[in-house]
Amino acid sequence: MRRAGVNVSASPRVAIPALALALIAGGCRGDGDEPARQGPAAVVQTEVVRGTAVPNVVELPGRIEAVRSAQVRARVDGIVERQVYREGTDVAAGAVLFQIDPRDLRARLQQARASLASAKVARAHAATMSNRLSMLVGRRAVSVQENESAEAALRQAEAGLLEAQAAVERAQLQLGYATVRAPIAGRAGRAQVSEGALVSAGAATLMTQVDQLDPVFATFNPSSSALASLLERVEGGDSAASKRMSVALIMENGERFPHEGVVDFTEKAVDPVTGSRTLRARFDNPQRVLLPGQFIRGIVTAGTIPDGVSVPERAVAIGADEASVMTVNDEGVVARQPVTLAGQAQGRWIVASGLKPGERVVIDGWHKVQPGQHVAVAPADAKAKAAAP
Repeated sequence: MRRAGVNVSASPRVAIPALALALIAGGCRGDGDEPARQGPAAVVQTEVVRGTAVPNVVELPGRIEAVRSAQVRARVDGIVERQVYREGTDVAAGAVLFQIDPRDLRARLQQARASLASAKVARAHAATMSNRLSMLVGRRAVSVQENESAEAALRQAEAGLLEAQAAVERAQLQLGYATVRAPIAGRAGRAQVSEGALVSAGAATLMTQVDQLDPVFATFNPSSSALASLLERVEGGDSAASKRMSVALIMENGERFPHEGVVDFTEKAVDPVTGSRTLRARFDNPQRVLLPGQFIRGIVTAGTIPDGVSVPERAVAIGADEASVMTVNDEGVVARQPVTLAGQAQGRWIVASGLKPGERVVIDGWHKVQPGQHVAVAPADAKAKAAAP
């Protein structure tokens, strides 16, 4: 019994350390780790999506075209003596661009002038003979037939004189074409021929091109249905609608072109191959930033959408493949929601699809949270307190 008493009296001393170890081990289990890992919920600011009247904005790819573009081609045969203009510079209408060797053309002009002088002499002689015979026929000194022949010779000489005069004018024109001038004012492009090159009027050899760069056109080719839907948002029909449509340009580097354009033409016919129609806008281009052939993106604004959806620009994350926003459900759990954007207006993105009225979108703090995470929603006026823990 003494042994049993020893054992019984010793068990409390053994049990106390064992209980402490058990409590320490229990504190190291995974169940106690979960709250420690989660920590306090991130604070975000949200906005409830509402259907309101938003600008009807459509983004379209397009290309820049010169308002006027003239290809300068050879109008006479000859050898290019020299290039007068400097490539890539602005030239005035009528400015000399090239000089073609004029010596052969001068010789042709002299030949035409000589033929003209001969025709004048022939005409004067025919007129003298006709006048003389017309007096003699009245006296019956010559036959009527001889008089008629003289009159015919006079008419033929007059026709020859007109032909000679036309030949001189043509030779003068040809000589003038040897000095190649700019048909319009604009920027002259790269020379397509060099000194010593043979150019031909028959082949219409291209020598250079002059483009008017201020103003310029931006042309877009939306589908016929898309353009019709766009015009329906503006009251007054196609012609009146196009006049109330504005266009903003996004450059290739992502910058916005400083001048706003106005739609001045909408094609009435549909391309049977592509099913598209042409929409054209006119832009002032004083700094010559926009160049013919340049690809751009146009933000076309036409009327309003009565029940449209928009979110602040800062709420949208734009990736390489898609745009998205963070939404918060009733349980405070965050989810990523892909959206299709139509364009920007008044500091907000117009959302074409992906969001519905009543959804709650994170507008500040979305970069601090991940999908599936619980968040705390700050009041709209507590933006300054919405900081990460």
